[in-house]
Parts: sequence; C-alpha cells; structure tokens
Amino acid sequence: MSYYHDYKMEKIFEALKQPKTIEDLQLSEGFITELILKIVAGYGTVKTSIINEITGIHWDILEKVIPRLEKDGFCATVGGGFLFSSVEYTVTPKGRETARGINEDNPYIGVAPVSYNDYYEVMEAQMKGRYPIKIPSEVVEGTFKDVVGVEYAKEAIIESCIIGKGIFVYGPPGTGKTFTISKMPDLLPPLIIPKFIEFGGKIIQIYDPDFHKTCEEQPSDPRWVKIHAPFVLTGAELNLNKLETNYNPNKGVYETSPIIKANGGILLIDDLGRQRDDHELILNRLIVPMENKRDVVYVRGIPVIVHSHFIPAFSTNLDISIMDEAHLRRAPLHIFLKNPEIEEVKEVFRRNLEELQEDYENNVLDRFMRVYDSKKNEGEGLNPSFAHARDVAQICQAVRINQDKNVIDVDVLEEALDKHVLIVLQRMKIDISQITKKTRSFRIKTPELEAVSKAIMDYGSMELSYEKDALIADLEENITPVELVNYLHRLGIPVERIDIIAESEKELRKTIMGW
Repeated sequence: MSYYHDYKMEKIFEALKQPKTIEDLQLSEGFITELILKIVAGYGTVKTSIINEITGIHWDILEKVIPRLEKDGFCATVGGGFLFSSVEYTVTPKGRETARGINEDNPYIGVAPVSYNDYYEVMEAQMKGRYPIKIPSEVVEGTFKDVVGVEYAKEAIIESCIIGKGIFVYGPPGTGKTFTISKMPDLLPPLIIPKFIEFGGKIIQIYDPDFHKTCEEQPSDPRWVKIHAPFVLTGAELNLNKLETNYNPNKGVYETSPIIKANGGILLIDDLGRQRDDHELILNRLIVPMENKRDVVYVRGIPVIVHSHFIPAFSTNLDISIMDEAHLRRAPLHIFLKNPEIEEVKEVFRRNLEELQEDYENNVLDRFMRVYDSKKNEGEGLNPSFAHARDVAQICQAVRINQDKNVIDVDVLEEALDKHVLIVLQRMKIDISQITKKTRSFRIKTPELEAVSKAIMDYGSMELSYEKDALIADLEENITPVELVNYLHRLGIPVERIDIIAESEKELRKTIMGW
C-alpha cells in the first residue's frame, strides 16, 4: 500500500459501499422521497438516469421510491424503454404544489447527504492516530522539488506535519512565506469526507471544490469523496463572521467555515494583523477548535459537533509579538524567513523564465543578479526578493512579446526592471512600508515621561510630542492600549492612563502646535 492509499484507507473504501436499501442509506424515506420529488418538479420531465446521477442513490432504492411517488399521484410515466434507467417521469399538478411547499422549508437539491452518525464515525476512524506520522523521503523530495533554499524552513514544516502541531511564519514581504506553507498539505496523507451531511432534515455542506482537491481513486458510494489533505487559505479578508457556519437560503445548506473545511489539512491565516476585525478576536475564536479538534455548527439552534482536526499556520510581515503566549502555544513551531540569498533569487528567476517557456540570453541572469549585488561589487544593492523574481520574469515576457523579439535580452530585462513598481521605489530610496503604514495616536499619562519616551521609541513609535504630564505617540494602527499598558508595566514604568486620540483632536493639535 502507498502512503496516499494505505491499509486504513483501503478498509474505509471497503466499508463505504453504495447502500442498496433505505436502511443502509440511514436517511428517512420521507427525506429521500422529498428530494426526488423536488428534482422531478424542478425539471418538469426527467429520466430516472438523471435522478440517479444527481442524487447518487442506488437503483434498487430508486426503483422502490419513484413508483410510490407515481402511485400517490405526485408524478406520472411519460416515456422510456424496458429498462428502468430509461423511464421518463413528469410532475403532476399535485406533485408540483407539494414540491413548492417542501422547497419553502428545504430547497436543497443535489447528491443525497450522509447521515451525521456515519460522518462522525468515518472521521473518527481517520483522525485517530493520524499523528505522529512517518513521511517517506520520496514524498518530502516531491513536495519541495520547486522550493529553492530555505532548508531550515523545510525542516520546521516537515516536523509540523509529523506531529500535527501549528506553525508561525514571519519575515519581510516577498520572502516566500505563503508559497512555502502551501507545500504542507502535500506532506500529509489524504482523507475521505462526505459531500453533505444530514442533521434533523437540514443539510450541512462539507465538500468545497475550491479547497478540496479530489484524488484519482474514489469510493463506490458517490456521496463520499477522497481528497488530498486540504489547504484552506484565508487572508486580510477574513473576519469573525467568516469563521462561522452560515445558512445559505438559496442553496438550502449550511455552508461550513474554513475551520471545518481545513479538517485533516492546513488552515493558513495569511497576513495576520491586517484583518478588518481585531486579530486577537480572530485568534481567540480559533483556540477551542485548535485545542479540542472539534467545532460547533448550530442547525436550527441545535449545536452539532463537527471535526476540526487541522494544523494551524499563521504568517505575517509584522513582528512575532503580534501573537501572545496563549496563541503561540497552539503554533509552537516557528520560521523566520529572511531575505533570500542572491543566488537563490537568481535561481527562482531562471525557473520562472523556463516555466514560462521563455528563451533568454546568458547575460540576462548575470544582469538580474547585479540588481541585488552590493555596490562595492558594482551592483545596485536592492533587497533580494523571491516575489521580484517571479514578477520580473512575467514582465520580461510581456516586454519581449510587445517588442516582437524572439528571446529575452538585457534590453528587455532593463525595461522590465524599470516597470516593476517595487524595484523602482527601492531605486528611488522610497520605503513603501512607511508610506502605507497606518497609525493611531495615543496619549500616555505618566509621572515618568522620560522613561516612557525611551520605551515607546523602542516599541516603534514614529512620532512623539509632549503635554504637561503626558506623552503623545504615533504607533501602528493594530496596537491597542492594553498592549501598551502591559508592555510598560513589564518594564516597571507606572502608567496612570492611556487614551486613543480621535482624528479631529489629532488634526487640531497639529495645527496649534505645528506638528
């Protein structure tokens, strides 16, 4: 058995045979009947083969349920051959009216769901003993075949996947944080999940094709799907509401949150600290499902426990202090990705050109390296970045095509460099991080202005001014008064009060005091 289809997976495949009776399906006959009637009413006239394709329900069950619908006057046969799979049914006025009432309460039409009990048992069987795992060397080699350098980062990622513990990745922009973390799911074994779960007559959606990549081999029961370990990526758009399972009245399903979709794989909170909601609130929301490997979905007010056995990953361009000790305990492994070596950036640039199937002159790579080489070596001394390597390669392709050239030469590269906004800004000595950094002003009332002044400058204040018994400091927008108080108290500096200054007051002070 292979790493991606081991003995346990084979046993689950054997257990997940397509049910041939309503009892084995573990759904009520009423639920199945209503699902089929909604399909017939939706189509108006439909072949049984289409019903089978949509619901995934075995022919033996359909041959019992559909004739009963006909007998009760909800549909009628209008055509077809000798085989039941070719029979065509049309909805009757009675069936259409009944279906309309059913749709008002539960509009779901699709593959038959899996019972909650079946879901829970299959997930338990797969998650039990999932960690620690021994990852074969060939799996590791295949996972990182297109990752240049960062050997220390690779080791931490492998170890995170071995024990199923979270990881925190931080460092400057363009160092490959998101790209490196995205390799983690390839190190993990696959799992089987249901497409939908039924609970109390309502449908909970588990499978999401945007995040769940299907494997080649699939169980015979089409209600289940074997997927590669999920990689669920969320970024600055994440808010507290998106971490909850919400009902979609148009589809008639409870759409699960990233916490549940990441079960068995990786949940990456990218750009931590740049979310609209306070990042501490987001991290606090994650603590229970990270700790207990369970989350709760509320179906008509009834709590339903679902699996959330994911490995949490966090990445940020900000300082590691953005996470407190309670959160770091859930992601004990860490990686600081510093600016890459010049040779590594050159190699990524070369690989991107080859991936784009671009021919280039030999001196193009040397000229690209000089962008980042030190000035004493006749280079420009810019900060090397993997993101630059990818972007410049793509711009080179555009310039080469626009100039109607067959190969990328130094002139094409020079024009591409002149068109890359971050390279141009670095050449002009403009620090984009300082331009875009949002700040808020704090009034810190203290009897020890001098000590606070030094401490706040060390904390990263961009501007200071003074009142009689208070200090005014500009700090990053995501810093809170509580963080400041705790920081100053740790240094033994007394603080009487900290207030956030409103924008109107801030502007008035600038006018009066000549800030």
